[in-house]
Amino acid sequence: MRTFIKKFAGKAVAAGILLVLLTGFVAGCASTPKFTPGVYEGTAKGFGGDVVARVELSDSAIVSVTVTGAHESQGIGSIAIAELPGVIVQRQTTKVDAIAGASVSSRAVIEAVNAALRSAGVDPEKLTGKTVSTAARTNETVNADVVVIGGGGAGMSAAIIAKQAGLNVVLIEKMAMLGGNSSKSTGGMNAAETKYQKEQNINDSVQTFIDDTMKGGGNIADRSLVTILAQSSAEAIDWLDSIGAPLPRVSFSGGATNRRIHQPADGSAVGTYLVAIFEKKLKELNIPVYLNTRATDFIVDAQGKVTGVKAASATVNYTFNGKATVLATGGFGANEDMYAKYQPQLKGYVTTNSPGATGDGIVMAEKIGAALVDITQIQIHPTVEQNTAIMVTEAVRGDGAILVNKEGRRFFNEMETRDKVSAAEIAQPDSFAYIIFDQALREGLRAIEGYVSNNIVTEGATIEELAGKLGINPSVLAETLTTWNAAVRAKRDSAFNRTTGMERDLSKAPYYAIKIAPGVHHTMGGVKINTQAQVISTAGNPIPGLFAAGEVTGGIHGNNRIGGNAVADIVIFGRIAGASAARAAKGN
Repeated sequence: MRTFIKKFAGKAVAAGILLVLLTGFVAGCASTPKFTPGVYEGTAKGFGGDVVARVELSDSAIVSVTVTGAHESQGIGSIAIAELPGVIVQRQTTKVDAIAGASVSSRAVIEAVNAALRSAGVDPEKLTGKTVSTAARTNETVNADVVVIGGGGAGMSAAIIAKQAGLNVVLIEKMAMLGGNSSKSTGGMNAAETKYQKEQNINDSVQTFIDDTMKGGGNIADRSLVTILAQSSAEAIDWLDSIGAPLPRVSFSGGATNRRIHQPADGSAVGTYLVAIFEKKLKELNIPVYLNTRATDFIVDAQGKVTGVKAASATVNYTFNGKATVLATGGFGANEDMYAKYQPQLKGYVTTNSPGATGDGIVMAEKIGAALVDITQIQIHPTVEQNTAIMVTEAVRGDGAILVNKEGRRFFNEMETRDKVSAAEIAQPDSFAYIIFDQALREGLRAIEGYVSNNIVTEGATIEELAGKLGINPSVLAETLTTWNAAVRAKRDSAFNRTTGMERDLSKAPYYAIKIAPGVHHTMGGVKINTQAQVISTAGNPIPGLFAAGEVTGGIHGNNRIGGNAVADIVIFGRIAGASAARAAKGN
């Protein structure tokens, strides 16, 4: 059974484990198992490395389970490591549900515990465990000035801003952890005319940012929203600095004229980095967070004003009353039925999205008359490892990597927009490609270590050895690399007219490759908003009391999102939504 967690910032989690709140345990076993008392250890492969379980047995019960996994992603895999041991002890079996959004780490925890049990001579399959029943559902009302629905980057940004404005804020999230799709972001945040660009002598402008975004999105985006995105970006970078989340490393992303994508100093994945800091800030500000709590319906008064939301956890029916409400529930890239409804050719594609990105908020908003915009615009990302659905960050190409087909030849400008690169890959034999990089690039971009630990990287001491492992003619791949390195030195790619991400060649052994193909990545469409993040109705008017930010909205990215603009979107419009909601709650 899924754990219900009601977490208030600033309060310690007892014993470091989020226990299941269950009552009425009833023995479900026909007989009591017989164990050899002792402490046993087992290991399994997690998302980022080894997960180790230590299991203490008495002669008849699983007494305790302790799990460690230092390399599991913070706020995702770490939730499974914290939560599942308590569930296993409570249930006296490893036949328990995985934590939604952390399936790989959950399986690793279960497999590690099973390995420990087997080392004790116990067959995990024979542990039927205990059946449980929940207490009767209760009703609870929570009153706040601002209610934020969705605990991803946009929702957390909005909650922080509203709280800093002096408001009483609550945040609800349907998943067992905060972060949403923001946790899966690996690239960075686009921003123009920032202090970091100036320090690094990068010549960029707000107008170029606007032009790149409009062009990259097929010139169908709402220019007023794009203008706010670009104009507010440098200030947003400064705000991140102020809360302890600097993004000083500046690189290229596809579709950007200049080096604009801002990243953590060590090149680590921007998503888990920001989510951890946002979550820390929520605790610091004492903002109540309700996890495993799904919003179901907006509360609307007789005048058409949104005054809160109905929600439910495993045991409680909630009424969250608010003077203003922020919708930040994300897109629908994990809802195959929904994205295939709008783009049938995408049925069967892997998705890079968090399991929580199912479009719930869009459906809720549409029910109360919200207008939708660009809803059929769905982006596929060109560099997705198909077995794990791990997205290889655009920063790899931005730092100089190339794409080759199964024959070992480049076939397109790697730094074009995602839609064009994806289409070029699909046109290749067997519709896949390899991303090729060297040791120098690996050393400069920490995010690559995650790919290595997940066993999706092939390594060769020489480019010829790498080609052999990939089944490519070694002389062809070697010639491709020689031609590319010459183009970098000449600062001229005569083959495909690439002009960015050419600061250094690929000449430091060993060499690496990741096999990739397109996957569903971002849904550009959603509820319509204005520049103050007010949700707009089908009649063209703001819906009183309702604001929105992040991937739940449409109009900002057009028909294709440029890499780095999603993080800009969640931070910038999250802050705008929080500030607008705060003003509305104060009666302004």
